[in-house]
Amino acid sequence: MVLAATPMGQADDASPRLRAALGTADVIAAEDTRRARALAAALDVTITGRVLSYYDQVEAQRTPALVADIVDGATVLLVTDAGMPSVSDPGYRLVVACAQAGLPITCLPGPSAVTTALALSALPVERFCFDGFAPRKPGARRTWLTDLLTQPRTVVFFESPHRLADCLADAVAVLGPGRRAAVCRELTKTYEEVRRGTLAELAQWSAAGVRGEITVVIEGASPVEEDTDTLVERVSALVADGMRLKDACAQVATGSATSRRDLYEAALRARE
Repeated sequence: MVLAATPMGQADDASPRLRAALGTADVIAAEDTRRARALAAALDVTITGRVLSYYDQVEAQRTPALVADIVDGATVLLVTDAGMPSVSDPGYRLVVACAQAGLPITCLPGPSAVTTALALSALPVERFCFDGFAPRKPGARRTWLTDLLTQPRTVVFFESPHRLADCLADAVAVLGPGRRAAVCRELTKTYEEVRRGTLAELAQWSAAGVRGEITVVIEGASPVEEDTDTLVERVSALVADGMRLKDACAQVATGSATSRRDLYEAALRARE
């Protein structure tokens, strides 16, 4: 089975390996068969294999037949509308099924909205987390944002254009108006736009309405300044509840200005 990343907007971003795979695969499982055929036409590739739809609603139903094709020796190419299959797109079920059956799985790397947005955000991205799509309902969204209050890593996620304004307004309320962020719209396409600023600035900008595919990047929480004695007390409480010392130090140090190593050494000294 072959997973293949597809261009997000510019057909020229397709890799030579993707071009070859589109023309030689025995089966092409596509999130949208029309888009797959349009991409092949744009690349001047003639599809010789069977093309079938493979989207969210039919994943479970069509996975066993695709696995059977692979068992029989067929090359199955999985493509989605844009970017990398299985990353907030169809594909996960087929990957799991092939892995459980011991079948070969490979990937043709290429465009990804996640890494593209991170690179363009001008935010620290040495460490980041990807959260898929933001929750749709206001209550769930605020709960999710609350979890980011002390998250030190930059977070990247997808959002629907008609929910972006509400999402950013909630982010201002939960994370504060000054947290830096970037909204990336229509990445790699003709009308690509990257807006950078504080959450308050971006919420104000988005209130008038935004169109296109949206990827949002929000900087991580700044380290919280707490004295070492207080942190050691929190570590001791976790250890008393049965947690290993190293694990307790790692948990308490998250979001703190004190490193886990320094906290571990301080906790050891407190035991003497």
